[in-house]
Formats: sequence, C-alpha cells, structure tokens
Amino acid sequence: MSDKPDLIIRGGTVVDGTGGPMMAADVAVSDGRITAVGQIQETGAEEIDARDRLVMPGFVDVHTHYDAQVTWANQITPSSCNGVTTVLMGNCGVGFAPVRPDHHDMLISLMEGVEDIPEVVMSAGLPWTWDSFPDYLDRLAERQYDVDVATQVPHAALRVFVMGERGANREEATAEDRAEMARLTAEGLRAGAFGFSTSRLLQHRTAAGDPIPSYGAAEAELVEIAEAVGEVGHGWIQTVGDFDDAIDEEFGLRKRLAERSGRPLTMTLLQKDSSPDQWRDLLGRIAAANAEGLKITGQIRGRPTSVLLGFELSLNPFRGCAGWREVAKLDFDARIAALRDPVFRARLIAEPGVTKPQFKRLQDWDRIYPFGDPPQYEPDPSTSVGAEARRRGIDPAELAYDLMLENDGRGILYRPTTNYAGGDLAVVHEMLEHPDTLIGLGDGGAHVGVMCDATDMAHTLTYWTRDRTRGPKHGIEAMVRRLTSANAEAIGLHDRGRIAPGLLADINVVDYDALQLQLPEMLYDLPAGGKRLLQQATGFDATIKAGVPVWRDGEPTGALPGRLLRSGS
Repeated sequence: MSDKPDLIIRGGTVVDGTGGPMMAADVAVSDGRITAVGQIQETGAEEIDARDRLVMPGFVDVHTHYDAQVTWANQITPSSCNGVTTVLMGNCGVGFAPVRPDHHDMLISLMEGVEDIPEVVMSAGLPWTWDSFPDYLDRLAERQYDVDVATQVPHAALRVFVMGERGANREEATAEDRAEMARLTAEGLRAGAFGFSTSRLLQHRTAAGDPIPSYGAAEAELVEIAEAVGEVGHGWIQTVGDFDDAIDEEFGLRKRLAERSGRPLTMTLLQKDSSPDQWRDLLGRIAAANAEGLKITGQIRGRPTSVLLGFELSLNPFRGCAGWREVAKLDFDARIAALRDPVFRARLIAEPGVTKPQFKRLQDWDRIYPFGDPPQYEPDPSTSVGAEARRRGIDPAELAYDLMLENDGRGILYRPTTNYAGGDLAVVHEMLEHPDTLIGLGDGGAHVGVMCDATDMAHTLTYWTRDRTRGPKHGIEAMVRRLTSANAEAIGLHDRGRIAPGLLADINVVDYDALQLQLPEMLYDLPAGGKRLLQQATGFDATIKAGVPVWRDGEPTGALPGRLLRSGS
C-alpha cells in the first residue's frame, strides 16, 4: 500500500482563508483532508501544477435555495462551477419539509412565488419521498453531489404542516400550534438542520400573490421556536423582512429572538432606493446589540441585487405590454423572427407605457444598462440606456429593443434594484468593511430566469480585489477569508474554510489574472425542459471537494464526493 499523499498541489501561492499573508507553499492531501502545507519533497499519487496560481479554500455560500435541485441533480450549478464547495439552503422560510401529501402544491406555489422557480419544473422534478423534516434529510443523505449541502427548517413549510389552511392564511397560532412548531423545529435541528429560517417580507408572496404564511407571525410564535433552537444548542436563526414603517419594532423582535435563543441570528441587509440610509441605521443597531453580548450579523452581497432583461429571459422592458403577449409563448426562434419584423417592432415600441409597478421599473431607462461582455455590475450612470438614447436623440425603448436583439436575440440588459441608489457601489464597500456582516444572498437555485447571482462570490473576489476602478478595493487575503472561513464558522462548520493540516481538503486552484465571469447563457436542462440561466467563469483551474477534483478548467470531472451535512455531528 502506497504512503504517497493522494494529491499534492505543487508550487502555488496559498491564501489560507485566515486573512493572513499569502505564502508560497505546496499542499498535500490524503483521505479527503489536508495533511501538510509547506515545501513537500515527496510525490503525490496525483499532482496539480499550481505555479503562478492562487490556492485558496473552497467558498462557503450561506444563502442558497437549492432545496428542490438537490432532489434531482448531482451537480449543484451554478455554485459548484464557480468555486463554491459548501452550500446552505432552506433560507427565507421556504422549503419542502415538513410536508403533508395534500400540501405539495401549496409548497410549490410558495417556492414559485418567493424564489421564481417555475411550477412545472418542481411538479415534474420533486419526488416527494418524505413527510417529516428528518425524512427529507434522510433522502438527501442517500444522494451524491459535487458540493456539500446543508439545510435549515423553513418557517412557512412548518406553519402549513402544523396549521394547514389556517397557517397558509396567516391566522394566529394557538398555544398548541406554537408548541408543535417548536417541537418540530427542535426535531429538525437534532436530525441535522443548521438553523431555522423565516420571512417577514411582504414582497415574498405565493404564486397566487398572497403573502407568505410566515409574514406577520406573532412574536409569541417566533419566541417559542427560538427558544427551541436554544434548547438544542446549535444552529442559527435566519431572517428577512421589512423595516420601513416599523424599524424599532422589527429590529427589536430580532434582538429578542437572539436573546431568548442564545443563538446567532442573521438578517438580510441591503440598500433600498426608497430608504437609502436605512441599512446604515440597521447596521448600527446590529453593532450595538453585539456590544451587549449578542451575535447578530447582516447578510450582504458584493454587488447589487439585480434582474437581467432579455427576449429569451423571463423579464424584458416590454413584459407588461399587450403586444408582448402575442409573441411570449412562441418558441425562441419564432419569437425572435417576429420581433425582427419592422412593423411589429414599431408597434411594440410605440405602445403606451406600462403602469403596474412591477413592469414600470423595467422601463426606468436611466436605471437600465447594457450588460457588457465581460458583465459589468457597477456601470456608470452615463452609460444607461436612457443616457445613451438622449445622446443619440432616439426613444430609449427603441435602443433597448435593439440591444436585446443583438447576439442572435440573446442580448442582455442589466437592472440593479438594491445597493445602487447612488449609481455606484460605495455602500457595498462600506458593508464589506464592517465586522458584523457576512457575504451571502446569492440565491443559488432561485430566480432562475432573471438572475444568476450565485456567481457573486467569484465576482466579489475579482472585482473587489482587482478590477474596481470607481472607488477603493479590498485586499485578496481579507476577501478570501470573507468567502471561506468567516462563512463556515458563522454556521458552525469548523472543519473547512482554511488551508491547514487536519482540515477538509475543499480547495480552489485559481488563475487569478484570468479569473473572469462570462456572460450568462440560457439552458433548458431543468425537469420538464425548464429553463435557467447558467453563468461560469474562466480561471478556475480546479475546484477540489474533500480531496477530489470535481471541476477542472470549467468542466465537471464527474466525481461526486459531496454529501449532506448534518449539524451537531
């Protein structure tokens, strides 16, 4: 039997995930663990030449929605093809367990409305071979992946399971309801969930337009569940919600949940156009609470929340126009042929402006930009569709139409919706500097027809350490720590996120100079032929999961060493 290491990554520059200075070193791996870091004389059974490359831990993404995808897929893209080796799903209170057989459609409607995953995809793809949350974990434990997957107990599913239609209709829970929800939360955590998630965001609605079941849940209900989390002794509480009209009340609730549970609490933190300074107020409250001994973090992202617009995508600026309905259901080639007709083009461009808010924002021309190649996530306002149309003396709708017809009808426009009130990412730079924030909110597996923000981690590494020209940047070592060990430790994973002997060999070998996101492309590979945007990057020489290369030079190796993670084990 050979004593050779299974793998040696030779001659690279190690960015170890601690935030400390990078160093030239080899990395040896055996049995899925890092065994040595330094100058290694012996040869490995396999070796990767990492000269002129950065060697860093695999990214840990704490905010994804792969709850459905993990039941039918083995490759958890677009995360795994962009350097992510661990994902946490079950966020925002939505998921598929626990569930009763007659509630399947209700949970599908929730996920369709909240996370923009088509109903037909979930109806065709979900096997529904579970009822309880522990059953769901057991089914996932039978599967193999190219990443490790972890999950949380989702409040909306829990409420529907316990209360049925009363829960879906947001009726107040009885004492018996509250006790049962707390019991089932504890059961899920003991079975391996990494936390409990809830949404208090009015924007989160079912496919029918109704508020999510957890919206407006009484404090007594949430406190009883939080106390159950505390009694188990592991896991965090993840929250998303509105603060506009009740910032004292809503933040106070989160603070009390952290106090009563004794567990970490994390909350979404974004800059909204309607209240551009609210995030700073909330971050100040988070810092004050932590100074009192609590552990609250704001989940941020390294770029704006955005939607991508195009004639092949789920949204475009003419989505609310009557003329669009004439071509929307045509297959793509027929649709583009119709859109190229000069008579139809003139008619659609000349249609009266839409009035519904969800469509009106798609024609806010000064906030819509050509996406660029490579994609530009901090465009200058002077490059907007509106600004360019004024320079040309044409209707901005006409310019937008023609830009989307480029690239054989696959041209993409970019509409930032948060973190961009000032027309730049200065606020994100501040958020990234703050010690009480975590990089998350990529929403991998969700919003599949309008965004691909699961690539935010790869983009954050390149943009904030190398490419930004419109303001200050960050150091590579600090940013790698943010994407790896900081997130791993936040959810209680202490066996990964750093390049050190004894830790899990989740590693990226990166050609830093070549690392670059590509344009997203539309694939039709979901169940029932459903479509989704997939975005990859050049520059990932290798992504290694538990010592096994799972991606090499942008292609999957076919290896599936990833598994379900269970907290507390």
